[in-house]
Amino acid sequence: MHIAIAGNIGSGKTTLTRLLSKNYGWTPKYEDVDVNPYLSDFYNDMQRWSFNLQIYFLNRRFQGIVEIAQSNLNVIQDRTIYEDARIFAPNLHAMGLMSTRDFENYTSLFNLMLSLVKPPDLLVYLRSSISNLVSQIQKRGREYESSIRLDYLQGLNERYEQWIESYRDGKKLILDVDELKFEDNPRDLSTVIDRIDAVLNGLF
Repeated sequence: MHIAIAGNIGSGKTTLTRLLSKNYGWTPKYEDVDVNPYLSDFYNDMQRWSFNLQIYFLNRRFQGIVEIAQSNLNVIQDRTIYEDARIFAPNLHAMGLMSTRDFENYTSLFNLMLSLVKPPDLLVYLRSSISNLVSQIQKRGREYESSIRLDYLQGLNERYEQWIESYRDGKKLILDVDELKFEDNPRDLSTVIDRIDAVLNGLF
């Protein structure tokens, strides 16, 4: 079984991955943001480093899916391969921060990779307002995230909404994390787990 957690920066993907892996006894697979060699440079100069960053993410994401498929373990995954290509790269291109040449090259590589892997058994999307994202980003206090632009977050949020509405590759569940504070409220976490169980067991 493979559950993937999707959502904007600061929406709570890593936290939910940790809580669900503990609840189900499944293997967590986290996004390795703290060892990313491009992230800090990217936030300081998005146009210069956007293509490098997205290729790095795509490589790591593809490698992660291959490892999940080969392991035969039950896995909770923090972020999906779809988000880079459906949200982050198109947003950078639209903002003029990635050239058309680089974007087309990137998209071609993504489409090839996607043809070789299976979608997750369940995609959980964490829907969040911009104000909640900013609050969570400030709360965790990562230095390289301190310069994230609000228009960048807003553009990502809009693309997330468009993507999740059109997602047809498998089962999906949308959680409103402005309302469901699963990190601090055990009742909210129980609600999330009940909703996941219902989708996995075919009740909805």
